[in-house]
Amino acid sequence: MEKAKKIKIYLGTLYLLIVFIFLWFLFIKFSLNDLATYDFIKNNRDYIFKVKQNDFFLTIFLFIFFTIIWVLLLGFGSPIFLLGGFIFGKWFGTLIVTFSLTIGATILYLFASYFLKDLIIETFSKKFYSLSEKFKKNEFIFFLIYRFVGGIPFSIANILPVLFNVKLKNYFFGTFFGILPTLFVGTTLGSGIEKIINENEIAPSFFDILTSKHVYYPILGFFIILIIALIVRKKIIKIKFSYC
Repeated sequence: MEKAKKIKIYLGTLYLLIVFIFLWFLFIKFSLNDLATYDFIKNNRDYIFKVKQNDFFLTIFLFIFFTIIWVLLLGFGSPIFLLGGFIFGKWFGTLIVTFSLTIGATILYLFASYFLKDLIIETFSKKFYSLSEKFKKNEFIFFLIYRFVGGIPFSIANILPVLFNVKLKNYFFGTFFGILPTLFVGTTLGSGIEKIINENEIAPSFFDILTSKHVYYPILGFFIILIIALIVRKKIIKIKFSYC
């Protein structure tokens, strides 16, 4: 018990320190007003696309590397799929984002299996023990469903399968295909935002953005996936996912 508490404190302190350093470097170079302006976003969009045009494979490598680091730092997925769609478009962006997040999640899973297993069991075993039998019946199918329905933070979802000793192959492919539908919708939204910026020299109004087909179609897609996930969660998983 005491050892688990110390690990929590060390990991929490390390995470906050890294976040603080990142924000410190960010705000040394930019102010909040800069980050929020349309010109800032548009100019950086032009710069990113110039880099991508000059060295496409380097851009892919840097994006994958950044995504893996982001996942290991327990970051959530939405900034990644928006950025991926923004840079690479909805089709290739979906592939790159899904692959990158899957690699990052798998590395985190391996790390947690070797170094954090006792802590994870102590923290989550009572609440999620009932899922063990479902994983034993058909590990890959249930893990695929588990990934699709979501309902808990991405970082927690990545390490929770340590409880059930999910095989590495099932973890990798279950994650890839399980998060793919949601990521496609999110990446499409990121791609749509890029199209809006490309089509407008002056910042459009919030209403114009919201009613653009580039935005409201992906938002509609999110709601459809959410409804399907809720139905699946109620019918198959039959547990309220919560990490609290």
